[in-house]
Amino acid sequence: MIIHVPNKNTLIIDDFKLRCCIGKGGINSNKKEGDYSTPEGLFKLRKLYFRKDRVGIPKCKIYKKVIKKNMAWCDDPSHKKYNEEIKTHNKKLKENLHRKDHKYDYIISISHNERKISGKGSAVFIHLTNNYKPTAGCVALIKKDFEILLKLIDQKTKIKIG
Repeated sequence: MIIHVPNKNTLIIDDFKLRCCIGKGGINSNKKEGDYSTPEGLFKLRKLYFRKDRVGIPKCKIYKKVIKKNMAWCDDPSHKKYNEEIKTHNKKLKENLHRKDHKYDYIISISHNERKISGKGSAVFIHLTNNYKPTAGCVALIKKDFEILLKLIDQKTKIKIG
């Protein structure tokens, strides 16, 4: 199955056409760290991260992991752990996964820049929104639509952006 994000406000999966939002820089075939664009391409879904204290344990067919307080994603292109999950208290290296707002109550990591090419972008997720404002480069859905998505996907599902 393929999730298709053809433009800045549409996500199509199976027979569902859902409203979404993407990076304020639009869809970009040459994604760079910090450019606020969403990378164009076909990517694998890697893992669902979730806030157990807020959403319980979701039933889904992809790998999942509970978000803990010290979990983050390294967005420093010069760091050896660039574009991967880390445990840290260092504010400079990370995109915090344990947030006060609800945007990361659910996050699906995708396979963008898995080779960790410095500066090609990190922390590109599918996550939550409550207002459809443009993201820093992720794809975001409202919670009820994200939960529909979770019921439909499995480890073989891919996301096509653009």
